[in-house]
Order: sequence, then structure tokens, then C-alpha cells
Amino acid sequence: MDAKAFYGAIAAATMIGVGMNLTPIDPIKALFWSAVLNGVVAAPLMAVTMLMARNRRVMGRFVIRPGLAAVGWIATLAMAGAAVVLFASM
Repeated sequence: MDAKAFYGAIAAATMIGVGMNLTPIDPIKALFWSAVLNGVVAAPLMAVTMLMARNRRVMGRFVIRPGLAAVGWIATLAMAGAAVVLFASM
């Protein structure tokens, strides 16, 4: 049953790609803006992941240690800073 959902998602993505090929959308610009969107969305997702990783109710005995949490928060701040710089430079 899982394979049907997987192959359905692949087929849908392929059909969307074929459909986009028939529109006047520049594929390079679309790729650029999808990367920009990915970079902007990454910081909040990383923050939620860090909060979950430190929560014992969520992670049980696999909660991350303080040193690794510090590295994760530094990376999260770096991604947020990159998004801020992106918008400041526009």
C-alpha cells in the first residue's frame, strides 16, 4: 500500500513537471525561487526540530545533549541570518 502512495507522488510530480514545460515559466527562475523558498522555510523548521530534539516527552531517552543542541542552535541562527541577509539585499 505504501508503494502505491510513493509511485503516485512520483507520477504527480512528473505530470506537474511536464505541465510546467508547456507554460512560459522559465525553469531556471523557477529553480532559483524554489531554492530561495527552501532557504527561508529551513530556519523555522530547524527551530522546531531543535525544540523537539531537546524535549524528553518527544524523544524519550534519545534527547540530544547540550553540546549538540548548542551546535544545532548555532546552525539554526546561521540559517535565519542568511534569510535576513537575503531579504535585506533585495
